[in-house]
Amino acid sequence: MLTVVPGGMGGSETYARALTRELAGVEGFSATAFVPSNAVGFSEGIPECAVQSVRTGPSTRARLQAVISAQMHSRSIRREYGAADLVHYPFTVPVPGPAKGQALVQSLLDVQHLDLPALFGKPELLFRRRFYEGAARKADAVITISNFAKQRMVELLRLDPERVHVAYLGVDAAEFSPNLGEREDFVLYPARGWAHKNHARLFDAMRIVRRSHPELKLVLTGGALDALGDLPDWVDRKGLVSTAELRELYRSARVMAFPSLYEGFGLPPLEAMASGCPVAASDAGSIPEVCGDAAVLFDAESPDSIAAGIIEAIRRGPQLSVDGIAHAVRFTWENCKDSHLTAYRAAVHSS
Repeated sequence: MLTVVPGGMGGSETYARALTRELAGVEGFSATAFVPSNAVGFSEGIPECAVQSVRTGPSTRARLQAVISAQMHSRSIRREYGAADLVHYPFTVPVPGPAKGQALVQSLLDVQHLDLPALFGKPELLFRRRFYEGAARKADAVITISNFAKQRMVELLRLDPERVHVAYLGVDAAEFSPNLGEREDFVLYPARGWAHKNHARLFDAMRIVRRSHPELKLVLTGGALDALGDLPDWVDRKGLVSTAELRELYRSARVMAFPSLYEGFGLPPLEAMASGCPVAASDAGSIPEVCGDAAVLFDAESPDSIAAGIIEAIRRGPQLSVDGIAHAVRFTWENCKDSHLTAYRAAVHSS
Protein backbone atom coordinates (compact mmCIF):
# COMPACT_ATOMS: atom_id res chain seq x y z
CA MET A 1 0.00 0.00 0.00
CA LEU A 2 2.91 2.32 -0.74
CA THR A 3 0.71 4.91 -2.48
CA VAL A 4 -1.80 5.42 0.33
CA VAL A 5 -2.33 9.05 1.33
CA PRO A 6 -3.84 8.92 4.85
CA GLY A 7 -6.94 11.09 5.07
CA GLY A 8 -6.96 11.85 1.35
CA MET A 9 -8.43 8.85 -0.44
CA GLY A 10 -12.04 8.60 0.68
CA GLY A 11 -13.74 5.23 0.71
CA SER A 12 -10.70 3.37 -0.60
CA GLU A 13 -9.04 3.97 2.77
CA THR A 14 -12.01 2.51 4.62
CA TYR A 15 -11.80 -0.51 2.35
CA ALA A 16 -8.07 -1.07 2.83
CA ARG A 17 -8.19 -0.65 6.60
CA ALA A 18 -11.10 -3.08 6.88
CA LEU A 19 -9.28 -5.60 4.69
CA THR A 20 -6.20 -5.54 6.96
CA ARG A 21 -8.49 -6.13 9.92
CA GLU A 22 -10.42 -8.99 8.31
CA LEU A 23 -7.33 -10.82 7.01
CA ALA A 24 -5.91 -11.12 10.51
CA GLY A 25 -6.28 -14.59 11.94
CA VAL A 26 -7.47 -16.35 8.78
CA GLU A 27 -6.46 -19.98 9.22
CA GLY A 28 -3.68 -21.08 6.90
CA PHE A 29 -3.05 -17.56 5.68
CA SER A 30 -0.71 -14.75 6.67
CA ALA A 31 -0.32 -11.20 5.35
CA THR A 32 1.96 -8.23 5.96
CA ALA A 33 1.08 -4.65 5.00
CA PHE A 34 3.73 -2.40 3.42
CA VAL A 35 3.02 1.31 3.93
CA PRO A 36 4.89 4.57 3.27
CA SER A 37 6.69 6.33 6.11
CA ASN A 38 3.82 8.81 6.61
CA ALA A 39 1.22 6.05 7.09
CA VAL A 40 2.61 4.20 10.10
CA GLY A 41 -0.25 2.55 11.98
CA PHE A 42 -2.57 2.47 8.96
CA SER A 43 -3.06 -1.29 9.16
CA GLU A 44 -5.55 -2.47 11.75
CA GLY A 45 -5.09 -6.22 11.99
CA ILE A 46 -1.98 -7.56 10.28
CA PRO A 47 1.74 -6.90 10.79
CA GLU A 48 2.98 -3.72 9.16
CA CYS A 49 6.27 -2.77 7.52
CA ALA A 50 6.85 0.97 7.09
CA VAL A 51 9.09 1.75 4.12
CA GLN A 52 11.14 4.76 5.23
CA SER A 53 12.31 5.60 1.71
CA VAL A 54 8.75 6.27 0.49
CA ARG A 55 6.53 9.19 1.49
CA THR A 56 3.21 10.15 -0.17
CA GLY A 57 1.14 13.31 -0.63
CA PRO A 58 -2.26 14.27 -2.07
CA SER A 59 -1.14 15.79 -5.39
CA THR A 60 -0.49 13.86 -8.59
CA ARG A 61 3.11 15.07 -8.39
CA ALA A 62 3.55 13.78 -4.85
CA ARG A 63 2.02 10.45 -5.80
CA LEU A 64 4.37 10.17 -8.75
CA GLN A 65 7.33 10.99 -6.51
CA ALA A 66 6.25 8.18 -4.17
CA VAL A 67 6.06 5.79 -7.12
CA ILE A 68 9.55 6.81 -8.26
CA SER A 69 10.94 6.33 -4.74
CA ALA A 70 9.37 2.89 -4.50
CA GLN A 71 10.83 1.93 -7.86
CA MET A 72 14.27 3.23 -6.93
CA HIS A 73 14.28 1.11 -3.78
CA SER A 74 12.48 -1.85 -5.33
CA ARG A 75 15.28 -4.33 -4.70
CA SER A 76 15.33 -3.79 -0.93
CA ILE A 77 11.52 -3.67 -0.70
CA ARG A 78 11.12 -6.88 -2.70
CA ARG A 79 13.67 -8.53 -0.41
CA GLU A 80 11.24 -7.92 2.47
CA TYR A 81 8.36 -9.76 0.79
CA GLY A 82 10.41 -12.20 -1.23
CA ALA A 83 8.85 -15.29 0.34
CA ALA A 84 5.25 -14.29 -0.39
CA ASP A 85 3.04 -16.31 -2.77
CA LEU A 86 1.35 -13.17 -4.01
CA VAL A 87 1.49 -9.40 -3.74
CA HIS A 88 -1.79 -7.46 -3.57
CA TYR A 89 -2.08 -3.73 -4.28
CA PRO A 90 -5.30 -2.43 -2.62
CA PHE A 91 -4.50 1.11 -3.85
CA THR A 92 -4.15 -0.05 -7.46
CA VAL A 93 -0.62 1.15 -8.29
CA PRO A 94 1.73 -1.89 -8.38
CA VAL A 95 5.00 -0.47 -7.05
CA PRO A 96 7.31 -2.09 -6.74
CA GLY A 97 6.02 -4.98 -8.79
CA PRO A 98 6.12 -8.55 -7.52
CA ALA A 99 9.21 -10.68 -7.82
CA LYS A 100 9.46 -13.45 -10.36
CA GLY A 101 7.11 -16.28 -9.47
CA GLN A 102 4.83 -14.16 -7.28
CA ALA A 103 1.22 -13.63 -8.31
CA LEU A 104 0.03 -10.06 -8.91
CA VAL A 105 -3.37 -9.03 -7.54
CA GLN A 106 -4.63 -5.50 -8.22
CA SER A 107 -7.63 -3.71 -6.73
CA LEU A 108 -9.14 -1.49 -9.40
CA LEU A 109 -12.16 0.22 -7.87
CA ASP A 110 -13.43 1.90 -11.03
CA VAL A 111 -12.47 3.21 -14.46
CA GLN A 112 -13.95 6.66 -13.99
CA HIS A 113 -11.08 8.22 -15.93
CA LEU A 114 -12.28 6.37 -19.03
CA ASP A 115 -15.99 7.01 -18.51
CA LEU A 116 -15.59 10.67 -17.48
CA PRO A 117 -12.20 11.77 -18.88
CA ALA A 118 -13.18 15.46 -18.91
CA LEU A 119 -12.99 15.48 -15.10
CA PHE A 120 -9.28 14.61 -15.12
CA GLY A 121 -6.23 16.62 -16.08
CA LYS A 122 -3.73 15.23 -18.57
CA PRO A 123 -1.13 14.24 -15.91
CA GLU A 124 -3.73 12.23 -13.98
CA LEU A 125 -4.97 10.53 -17.16
CA LEU A 126 -1.42 9.56 -18.10
CA PHE A 127 -0.77 8.30 -14.56
CA ARG A 128 -3.87 6.11 -14.61
CA ARG A 129 -3.21 4.82 -18.11
CA ARG A 130 0.26 3.70 -17.05
CA PHE A 131 -0.34 2.42 -13.55
CA TYR A 132 -4.04 1.46 -13.55
CA GLU A 133 -4.71 0.09 -17.02
CA GLY A 134 -1.27 -1.39 -17.62
CA ALA A 135 -1.30 -3.32 -14.36
CA ALA A 136 -4.86 -4.55 -14.85
CA ARG A 137 -3.91 -6.17 -18.13
CA LYS A 138 -0.96 -7.98 -16.52
CA ALA A 139 -2.53 -8.94 -13.19
CA ASP A 140 -3.25 -12.55 -12.35
CA ALA A 141 -6.44 -11.31 -10.66
CA VAL A 142 -8.22 -7.95 -10.54
CA ILE A 143 -10.50 -7.19 -7.60
CA THR A 144 -13.24 -4.61 -8.03
CA ILE A 145 -16.18 -3.59 -5.89
CA SER A 146 -19.37 -3.85 -7.97
CA ASN A 147 -20.74 -5.64 -10.99
CA PHE A 148 -21.06 -2.24 -12.67
CA ALA A 149 -17.33 -1.63 -12.26
CA LYS A 150 -16.50 -5.12 -13.52
CA GLN A 151 -18.67 -4.65 -16.60
CA ARG A 152 -16.96 -1.37 -17.47
CA MET A 153 -13.50 -2.94 -17.07
CA VAL A 154 -14.39 -5.86 -19.27
CA GLU A 155 -15.82 -3.52 -21.92
CA LEU A 156 -13.23 -0.73 -21.83
CA LEU A 157 -10.04 -2.61 -20.94
CA ARG A 158 -10.96 -5.89 -22.64
CA LEU A 159 -10.18 -7.83 -19.49
CA ASP A 160 -11.03 -11.51 -19.23
CA PRO A 161 -14.11 -11.56 -16.97
CA GLU A 162 -12.79 -14.71 -15.30
CA ARG A 163 -9.86 -12.67 -13.93
CA VAL A 164 -12.07 -9.92 -12.49
CA HIS A 165 -13.50 -10.67 -9.03
CA VAL A 166 -16.25 -8.61 -7.39
CA ALA A 167 -15.88 -7.95 -3.66
CA TYR A 168 -18.67 -5.75 -2.33
CA LEU A 169 -17.59 -3.35 0.39
CA GLY A 170 -19.11 -3.68 3.82
CA VAL A 171 -20.56 -1.79 6.77
CA ASP A 172 -19.91 -2.64 10.40
CA ALA A 173 -23.59 -2.46 11.27
CA ALA A 174 -22.92 -3.16 14.96
CA GLU A 175 -20.93 0.08 15.19
CA PHE A 176 -23.92 2.18 14.12
CA SER A 177 -26.77 3.15 16.40
CA PRO A 178 -29.89 3.62 14.24
CA ASN A 179 -32.28 6.45 14.97
CA LEU A 180 -35.91 5.71 14.11
CA GLY A 181 -37.24 8.76 15.92
CA GLU A 182 -37.23 12.49 15.29
CA ARG A 183 -34.70 13.94 12.86
CA GLU A 184 -33.26 17.44 12.49
CA ASP A 185 -33.83 19.97 9.71
CA PHE A 186 -30.83 19.40 7.50
CA VAL A 187 -29.77 17.39 4.48
CA LEU A 188 -26.36 15.74 4.76
CA TYR A 189 -23.85 15.15 1.96
CA PRO A 190 -20.59 13.49 3.05
CA ALA A 191 -18.22 13.75 0.07
CA ARG A 192 -14.90 15.24 -0.87
CA GLY A 193 -15.01 18.30 -3.11
CA TRP A 194 -14.15 16.34 -6.24
CA ALA A 195 -15.84 17.23 -9.53
CA HIS A 196 -17.78 14.00 -9.91
CA LYS A 197 -19.37 14.49 -6.50
CA ASN A 198 -21.62 17.06 -8.20
CA HIS A 199 -21.97 19.63 -5.41
CA ALA A 200 -23.06 22.46 -7.72
CA ARG A 201 -26.21 20.66 -8.86
CA LEU A 202 -27.02 19.75 -5.27
CA PHE A 203 -26.90 23.45 -4.35
CA ASP A 204 -29.33 24.20 -7.18
CA ALA A 205 -31.57 21.37 -6.04
CA MET A 206 -31.58 22.59 -2.44
CA ARG A 207 -32.73 26.02 -3.61
CA ILE A 208 -35.74 24.24 -5.12
CA VAL A 209 -36.32 22.12 -2.01
CA ARG A 210 -36.20 25.17 0.24
CA ARG A 211 -39.17 26.74 -1.57
CA SER A 212 -41.39 24.18 0.17
CA HIS A 213 -39.07 23.38 3.08
CA PRO A 214 -37.40 26.72 3.97
CA GLU A 215 -36.21 25.36 7.32
CA LEU A 216 -33.86 22.83 5.68
CA LYS A 217 -30.14 23.46 5.68
CA LEU A 218 -27.40 21.54 3.89
CA VAL A 219 -24.45 20.09 5.81
CA LEU A 220 -21.29 19.12 3.92
CA THR A 221 -18.47 16.96 5.28
CA GLY A 222 -15.28 15.73 3.65
CA GLY A 223 -11.96 17.05 2.45
CA ALA A 224 -11.21 19.53 -0.34
CA LEU A 225 -14.45 21.46 0.24
CA ASP A 226 -12.70 24.83 0.01
CA ALA A 227 -12.60 24.26 -3.74
CA LEU A 228 -16.37 24.83 -3.79
CA GLY A 229 -15.88 28.57 -3.24
CA ASP A 230 -18.40 30.84 -1.51
CA LEU A 231 -21.53 29.06 -0.35
CA PRO A 232 -25.05 30.21 0.62
CA ASP A 233 -25.64 30.93 4.30
CA TRP A 234 -27.85 27.84 4.58
CA VAL A 235 -24.86 25.57 3.79
CA ASP A 236 -22.69 24.39 6.68
CA ARG A 237 -19.27 23.37 5.35
CA LYS A 238 -17.85 21.24 8.17
CA GLY A 239 -14.93 19.72 6.26
CA LEU A 240 -13.19 16.67 7.67
CA VAL A 241 -14.95 15.37 10.76
CA SER A 242 -14.28 12.48 13.12
CA THR A 243 -15.95 9.12 12.63
CA ALA A 244 -18.05 9.74 15.76
CA GLU A 245 -19.25 13.13 14.49
CA LEU A 246 -20.12 11.75 11.05
CA ARG A 247 -22.16 8.95 12.60
CA GLU A 248 -24.04 11.44 14.74
CA LEU A 249 -24.82 13.47 11.61
CA TYR A 250 -26.16 10.33 9.95
CA ARG A 251 -28.35 9.73 13.01
CA SER A 252 -29.68 13.27 12.96
CA ALA A 253 -30.11 14.25 9.29
CA ARG A 254 -33.54 14.42 7.75
CA VAL A 255 -32.09 12.92 4.55
CA MET A 256 -28.68 11.91 3.27
CA ALA A 257 -28.38 13.12 -0.34
CA PHE A 258 -25.87 11.42 -2.63
CA PRO A 259 -25.84 13.12 -6.06
CA SER A 260 -22.55 11.61 -7.26
CA LEU A 261 -22.14 11.28 -11.02
CA TYR A 262 -20.01 8.17 -10.75
CA GLU A 263 -19.13 5.54 -8.15
CA GLY A 264 -17.42 2.18 -8.28
CA PHE A 265 -19.40 1.39 -5.13
CA GLY A 266 -20.34 4.29 -2.81
CA LEU A 267 -20.21 3.60 0.93
CA PRO A 268 -22.04 6.67 2.35
CA PRO A 269 -25.54 5.51 1.37
CA LEU A 270 -25.01 2.22 3.22
CA GLU A 271 -23.53 3.99 6.25
CA ALA A 272 -26.53 6.31 6.31
CA MET A 273 -28.91 3.35 6.05
CA ALA A 274 -27.15 1.59 8.93
CA SER A 275 -27.87 4.75 10.96
CA GLY A 276 -31.55 4.78 10.05
CA CYS A 277 -31.13 7.85 7.84
CA PRO A 278 -33.39 8.04 4.74
CA VAL A 279 -31.34 8.15 1.53
CA ALA A 280 -31.92 9.94 -1.78
CA ALA A 281 -29.23 8.95 -4.26
CA SER A 282 -28.12 9.19 -7.85
CA ASP A 283 -29.13 6.55 -10.38
CA ALA A 284 -25.60 6.62 -11.92
CA GLY A 285 -22.81 4.06 -11.86
CA SER A 286 -22.98 1.38 -9.18
CA ILE A 287 -25.29 3.34 -6.89
CA PRO A 288 -28.57 1.60 -7.86
CA GLU A 289 -26.82 -1.76 -7.48
CA VAL A 290 -25.69 -0.85 -3.96
CA CYS A 291 -28.85 0.90 -2.77
CA GLY A 292 -31.41 -1.51 -4.19
CA ASP A 293 -34.98 -0.57 -3.24
CA ALA A 294 -33.95 1.01 0.07
CA ALA A 295 -33.36 4.53 -1.32
CA VAL A 296 -35.07 7.08 -3.56
CA LEU A 297 -33.13 7.33 -6.82
CA PHE A 298 -32.89 10.44 -9.00
CA ASP A 299 -31.17 11.76 -12.12
CA ALA A 300 -28.02 13.42 -10.80
CA GLU A 301 -27.69 15.65 -13.86
CA SER A 302 -31.05 17.32 -13.15
CA PRO A 303 -31.43 19.66 -10.14
CA ASP A 304 -35.21 19.25 -10.46
CA SER A 305 -34.87 15.47 -10.18
CA ILE A 306 -32.47 15.73 -7.24
CA ALA A 307 -34.88 18.07 -5.46
CA ALA A 308 -37.83 15.75 -6.12
CA GLY A 309 -35.81 12.82 -4.76
CA ILE A 310 -34.96 14.65 -1.55
CA ILE A 311 -38.58 15.69 -1.02
CA GLU A 312 -39.75 12.12 -1.70
CA ALA A 313 -37.21 10.76 0.81
CA ILE A 314 -38.54 13.20 3.41
CA ARG A 315 -42.10 12.05 2.73
CA ARG A 316 -41.17 8.37 2.92
CA GLY A 317 -38.69 8.85 5.75
CA PRO A 318 -40.02 6.40 8.36
CA GLN A 319 -40.31 3.51 5.90
CA LEU A 320 -36.94 4.26 4.27
CA SER A 321 -35.32 4.19 7.71
CA VAL A 322 -36.62 0.69 8.37
CA ASP A 323 -35.84 -0.57 4.86
CA GLY A 324 -32.36 0.92 4.92
CA ILE A 325 -31.35 -0.77 8.17
CA ALA A 326 -32.45 -4.15 6.81
CA HIS A 327 -30.60 -3.52 3.53
CA ALA A 328 -27.29 -2.35 5.02
CA VAL A 329 -26.73 -5.49 7.11
CA ARG A 330 -26.40 -7.53 3.91
CA PHE A 331 -23.04 -5.88 3.19
CA THR A 332 -20.34 -7.20 5.51
CA TRP A 333 -16.56 -6.90 5.58
CA GLU A 334 -16.40 -10.63 6.25
CA ASN A 335 -18.01 -11.29 2.87
CA CYS A 336 -15.59 -8.80 1.32
CA LYS A 337 -12.67 -10.70 2.85
CA ASP A 338 -13.98 -14.04 1.59
CA SER A 339 -14.17 -12.66 -1.97
CA HIS A 340 -10.55 -11.53 -1.65
CA LEU A 341 -9.43 -14.96 -0.51
CA THR A 342 -11.14 -16.47 -3.55
CA ALA A 343 -9.30 -14.02 -5.80
CA TYR A 344 -5.98 -14.74 -4.06
CA ARG A 345 -6.35 -18.48 -4.59
CA ALA A 346 -7.27 -18.01 -8.23
CA ALA A 347 -4.27 -15.73 -8.77
CA VAL A 348 -1.78 -18.18 -7.21
CA HIS A 349 -3.27 -21.02 -9.25
CA SER A 350 -2.93 -19.09 -12.54
CA SER A 351 0.48 -17.49 -12.00
